[in-house]
Amino acid sequence: MFVQHLLLAALGGAIGSAGRFGIGALMLRLMGPGWPWGTFTVNLVGSLVMGLVIGWFAYKGGVSNAQIFLATGVLGGFTTFSAFSLETARMIETKAYTAAALYAGSSVILGVIMVFAGLLIMRKVLA
Repeated sequence: MFVQHLLLAALGGAIGSAGRFGIGALMLRLMGPGWPWGTFTVNLVGSLVMGLVIGWFAYKGGVSNAQIFLATGVLGGFTTFSAFSLETARMIETKAYTAAALYAGSSVILGVIMVFAGLLIMRKVLA
């Protein structure tokens, strides 16, 4: 069972990472350099989808292969907290303190709000 779950998480992670890369490249092309729009976007969207997925599986009960694939794998590969931390550190290193504070603060606060939004939506839909 462990190996099966490991493979599901790995496959989902590959899909999520490819999605993150694609959105990052698209946002760079659309918005240009200067603000990490790609990471910002995937972290907020990923947080919302995480709330939806976890809300759904909480309603269904128990941990399933689909939950491991989607939540741990796809969304784990899609969201990018380590990249977020690196980008914040780079802003601080270049003395862009206001941008770093705005980026870090808004990512965390809005990410948590998006998880709650996803949970609330699923609770309303499944009620």
